[in-house]
Amino acid sequence: MRTMWQRLWVVSRKKWMLGLPLGALLMFGAGIIFWGGFNTVLELTNTEAFCISCHEMEDTVYQEYKETIHAKNNAGVKASCPDCHVPRPWIHKIARKIRASNELYHKLLGSINTPEKFEAKRAELAQHVWDTMKATDSRECRNCHSFSAMALETQSKQARKKHDPKRLAERGETCIDCHQGIAHKLPEDV
Repeated sequence: MRTMWQRLWVVSRKKWMLGLPLGALLMFGAGIIFWGGFNTVLELTNTEAFCISCHEMEDTVYQEYKETIHAKNNAGVKASCPDCHVPRPWIHKIARKIRASNELYHKLLGSINTPEKFEAKRAELAQHVWDTMKATDSRECRNCHSFSAMALETQSKQARKKHDPKRLAERGETCIDCHQGIAHKLPEDV
């Protein structure tokens, strides 16, 4: 016995519209709807509001972030959660979203659902972020902070020396090597 979709497919293959099989047009339309829905959900999960919809984030790291230069500064430029934690290139963004499913799993388990549990895991969570940033040469930092846009002449002598791209490349260093804790409290044992 054929399912409704199988019967629709058979009928649509026999009909033509605009010189194309109706089934092909239906599949094309379904693909557009699927892609639109997928992309909409992807972008909705790429907002600060989504990130802090979990009390674990709103009550801890978000409160810390609100007092940093990434949230408040003289220039009025704000970097929110996804700016630092979600890559912009599509393939890297999808990979990050897949890895984030582990965070949802731990949300369901209640691994960090109290301030005490969060603090107990803070060092481990921070290390995961730092390792990722190190492996990607601090790609998300560079979305806003590029060497070509830095006004090295306004930096202190020590900062100019540390931000020298040639020196950083020789030493294998990247932003996160020196700027841990720039947006969140450092774990106590770091």
